Amino acid sequence: MSTPVLPTTHVKLLNTAVIVAALGYFVDIYDLVLFSIVRIASLKELGVSNPADLLDQGVRLINMQMAGMLLGGIFWGVLGDKKGRISVLFGSIFLYSAANLANGFVTNIDAYAWLRFVAGVGLAGELGAGITLVSEVLPKEKRGYGTTIVASVGISGAILAGIIGEYFHWRTAYFVGGGLGLLLLLLRIGVFESGMFERSQREEVKRGNFLSLFTNGTRFMKYLKCILIGVPIWFVIGVLITFSPEFAQALGVPVVVSVAKAIGFSYFGLSLGDVASGLLSQQMKSRKRVVVVFLFMLAGVIALYLLATNASEAYFYGLCVALGFCSGYWAVFVTIAAEQFGTNIRATVTTTVPNFVRGAVIPLTLSFSAFKEEFGLIQTAGILGVIALSIALVAILTLSESYGKELDYLEEH
Repeated sequence: MSTPVLPTTHVKLLNTAVIVAALGYFVDIYDLVLFSIVRIASLKELGVSNPADLLDQGVRLINMQMAGMLLGGIFWGVLGDKKGRISVLFGSIFLYSAANLANGFVTNIDAYAWLRFVAGVGLAGELGAGITLVSEVLPKEKRGYGTTIVASVGISGAILAGIIGEYFHWRTAYFVGGGLGLLLLLLRIGVFESGMFERSQREEVKRGNFLSLFTNGTRFMKYLKCILIGVPIWFVIGVLITFSPEFAQALGVPVVVSVAKAIGFSYFGLSLGDVASGLLSQQMKSRKRVVVVFLFMLAGVIALYLLATNASEAYFYGLCVALGFCSGYWAVFVTIAAEQFGTNIRATVTTTVPNFVRGAVIPLTLSFSAFKEEFGLIQTAGILGVIALSIALVAILTLSESYGKELDYLEEH
């Protein structure tokens, strides 16, 4: 029996696909940032006490999670193009919900690391499948609004994670995340498949061919540019915010900074930035110009953050909000990825691109760990920030504009 299809004509902006994708991304983000929030408390309870070991083991576990997301991004993306967007929305949330429930029972570091890897595999599918589905079921005039709703609502999941992580035991925080995911599965019953995907199934064309992204030079460069424009966002999240207690100490902030509060404040800013960038791109009728504006704003705020010597607690957390806001072109970034490629490979691209961006945390954090002793935390972060922002700016300036692009077409292989 074929999957029900949601037609694109006269589709309401707040339809079932948009609502379910937004709630799914909300739970996804909750679980995605949760380890960063409970890193210190959980590692201490599992026997890690030395400050240097807390940082090193934290880098190891977050890299395991990101490695899982890299592999999961490929798996779920290909599945989404071969079997449908809905299959990914169900499978990914079940896997990461089960993994996070298991995280609540973990008793040693090695098991913790492998469970973060499994959770990462599950977390990899949610955003790409949701954005792909929303992009395909909404008319092109409303597409940017739909993806903005998904991204901004989803990002706010980090605020809940910050509250739960700050005021409840870290094991309870994992149980909450896993439980929310399983509850969301009930809401997904009856969600319609994309009409564009259904039509592509009737065509004699390969779907979900991940390797095809590397066999054509023009296609590969377009794919690479889509990845590079998002790297500064995860430099901010994976380095500046995740290790904010260490940065605050190095800068001489007179209080102990809470990573839960730093993440909560930054994701509050990120949610606002997603709304602002999404609406601005609709008003300007351009994705590219909005990303350029946000990259320059982000460069300025990163500089303020790294120069915030002896900053007050309020000022430091205010900078976390500002970092989040200026990183808030995430909604536009994932929309760009969805708009650049044909229906038969769109889920593969839209799922792998944000996960490769998240996976960029691995070389970023490894570089940060390798050079922080030689150059210091502040200078090392500054160098990495300049590199991330520079490559993103070049990438977006050389990528074609995708606003208002018709998406009902196939890629030739």
